[in-house]
Amino acid sequence: MRVSLPTLISNKTVFSQAVFKKAPIVSLHGQPVLLYTSNHQSLLAALEQKKVRIFSECRNGFCGACKTKINRGSVVYHTEPLVELEADECLPCCCHPDGDLDLALSAQGAEVVTPHATEPIACTAE
Repeated sequence: MRVSLPTLISNKTVFSQAVFKKAPIVSLHGQPVLLYTSNHQSLLAALEQKKVRIFSECRNGFCGACKTKINRGSVVYHTEPLVELEADECLPCCCHPDGDLDLALSAQGAEVVTPHATEPIACTAE
């Protein structure tokens, strides 16, 4: 979701046509794993931080060892990969999500996001 404002004023600086973009949710086979932010250097680094098992070698888009199938979503490359990729594949070492992203990786052993069970609040009328 993008929110556009005609003008944004911050510290006496005027920003025209400011655009805010929601941080992408990265999922593995539909299981949410992480919220991708600008603090992450690459999709690979973000996945490794959450203990997702993914093989990698060069970490620069040269070898293709981290090639991963995309189930849903798209990525943007900060370093153009030298490996040939299908339309539904990415190299997490040199890209970041362009929106919500679902990858064909196992969530086994990863620190996945789990909904917290909440107990209903008992309401008693006196």
